[in-house]
Amino acid sequence: MRTHQDWIELAAAATIHTRSFIGGRFVETGEAAFENRNPATGALLSEVADAGQEGVDAAVRAARSTYESGVWSRAGVAFRRERLLRFADLLAEHSAELAVLDSLDMGKRVVDAHDLDLPFSVNLFRYYAEAIDKINDEVAPTPPGTLGLVRRVPLGVVGAVIPWNYPVDMLAWKAAPAMAAGNCVVLKPAEQSPSSALRIAELAVEAGIPEGVLNVVPGLGETTGRALGLHPDVDVLAFTGSTQVGRLFLQYAGQSNLKQVWLECGGKSPHLVFADAEDLAATAAQTAHGIWFNQGAVCSAHSRVLVERSVHEEFVSLVAAEAAAYAPGDPLDPAAGMGAIVSTEQTDQVMAFVDGARAAGARLVTGGERLTRGDSDCYVQPTVFDDVDPASALARDEVFGPVLAVTPFDSEDQAVALANDSAYGLAASVATSNLSRAHRLTDQIHAGTVTVNGVDAFSAWTPFGGFKGSGFGRDLSLHALDKYVGLKTVWINH
Repeated sequence: MRTHQDWIELAAAATIHTRSFIGGRFVETGEAAFENRNPATGALLSEVADAGQEGVDAAVRAARSTYESGVWSRAGVAFRRERLLRFADLLAEHSAELAVLDSLDMGKRVVDAHDLDLPFSVNLFRYYAEAIDKINDEVAPTPPGTLGLVRRVPLGVVGAVIPWNYPVDMLAWKAAPAMAAGNCVVLKPAEQSPSSALRIAELAVEAGIPEGVLNVVPGLGETTGRALGLHPDVDVLAFTGSTQVGRLFLQYAGQSNLKQVWLECGGKSPHLVFADAEDLAATAAQTAHGIWFNQGAVCSAHSRVLVERSVHEEFVSLVAAEAAAYAPGDPLDPAAGMGAIVSTEQTDQVMAFVDGARAAGARLVTGGERLTRGDSDCYVQPTVFDDVDPASALARDEVFGPVLAVTPFDSEDQAVALANDSAYGLAASVATSNLSRAHRLTDQIHAGTVTVNGVDAFSAWTPFGGFKGSGFGRDLSLHALDKYVGLKTVWINH
């Protein structure tokens, strides 16, 4: 097990790339650059080239050329399987390096990146590598003298735009199924966290994946992201991020070539806690993890808790008692409870919600303060507000920070109504020992995932995505492959 000093030394030795990776090599693109700062210290990590229109054009050309050559798209599933498994092995070998890059870029605890994010991402590449030779095309029951085939074919060039909260994971969620299906990918990482994606693209070539299959174009949303969304030679655009930006990508598709757009957007996930929950203390611990893990920067974070009134006060006290275990500290220190918020701007937004909740009359139970460590003020205490008005901003809007809103309820019907009274529908959780209630509520709550007696469950084998303002794309599971293939009918008369 690595110590704090071990991680500090690994961070000091890290190589941080700053240029786009296109066609198997790092290249100069664009003229502008943006700063990449470590939110935990405020130190400048690098100045990264903004790929912009020029870089996106070059990356799409490289991806299209590789796709049309057939070296990946028509190489056969055995070839792709072998290369993706080697790629997964390389990601595992470089897991400490990649975890450090994510921690430096966006402030997450390095042990979370290393012990959770990297293993999941590695296994996801293995999962799709092993899946692709087990999915068969179809033979249709056409009339005698004919043969009707339904084939699943790669679509071509996939654009992927991912957020800063899980840089390695989100790359894997998009790129693994897209590449496994035979497509070539142009990926734009968030401007706050470009480093691991650039290194991963380099490792893909080392693994024997043909040049041009995985290209990475760092840049700002209004330049590089927009160029990718509008590009007429991108066949599919997969996006994870805010609902506001997701709407832009739908507009870009309509303004360009009607490319398919798959959105996984924001959330305001409810956690319904009933008095008959089997272990209220364990439920409180799950609640704390569901809002304070990763500094609350989780799209499906269970940021609003609805508690049956008879156990309301007890439950709030139990959750507040968990706050000490999430005290923010140096992200490179395994003992830290949380890391840093990704940027000063994001921290400002989180604190605006805190100030707004105070002004709206919610009761601050614990936390609510911005902290400074060294030259950085990108730290926020784990925070709980009680008696939150369901109509208030804290109850309705996505904070993307470590702030929990608690509201009591008096009946099951009221709890369901409050849970569904949201612009989002990404995830939800229910704590109850009543099996009939569990079945009722999983039907009645409008969310892409409903977890019973747990919080925010997901796996490689089950689809992840939501309804309403949370978008309509599905990552993970075999269903994710559906986004990256087209159904082609082949009809042969003989």
